Amino acid sequence: MTNSAHDLQHIRSLMDRSTRFLSLSGLSGVWAGLVALGGAYTAKLYINAFTHPSTDPLTYSLVRGDQSYDVMLGILLLDAAIVLFLALAGAFWFTWRRTRRTQQRLWDASARRLIWNLAIPLAAGGVFCLALFYYGLPGLAIPATLLFYGLALLNASKYTLDEIRWLGLSEVVLGLIAAFWIGAGLLFWAIGFGVLHIFYGGLMYLRHERHDATTTG
Repeated sequence: MTNSAHDLQHIRSLMDRSTRFLSLSGLSGVWAGLVALGGAYTAKLYINAFTHPSTDPLTYSLVRGDQSYDVMLGILLLDAAIVLFLALAGAFWFTWRRTRRTQQRLWDASARRLIWNLAIPLAAGGVFCLALFYYGLPGLAIPATLLFYGLALLNASKYTLDEIRWLGLSEVVLGLIAAFWIGAGLLFWAIGFGVLHIFYGGLMYLRHERHDATTTG
């Protein structure tokens, strides 16, 4: 009876590995969260320097001195691009290191399904945020990024670890709240991309990786 239960568990594990990408590293989430917090702090410094305290948080249209709205926007977009690059680089590194430790493949059918289902909502959200910037509504871009990112995680969660589903749901809820509290958008952004990543990344590490690290180290 014990052997049958063990065999069933082994078969289920093999089926999960064939359909879901289970080598995603929780440390990549922790790293992305730390990078996002640094990017949010940098963005806050620039917003304080370029805008007047009474600026409408929806448009950030009132600028200080000779600095223009376009200059501030360009700096913030550059900041976001750097954060994204560092987060993706860290995700690749930590996940690649885990696949080597567990002797699994980094790029297989499950990884392709994960990336594809993640990329479509993210691409749609990116275009939508560009439209918000185009029409001078950057204050709504922060809730939109949280919403679309959460929806992307929910869409891709069936192909990876269960914690990703809860992270996605948390991002969606946070984005909806942020949509009604525009003035605190940067704070919500820091919580969503910073604190939540650190929390769920740490949880993933404790649940799925700590044992691997101790047994292979």
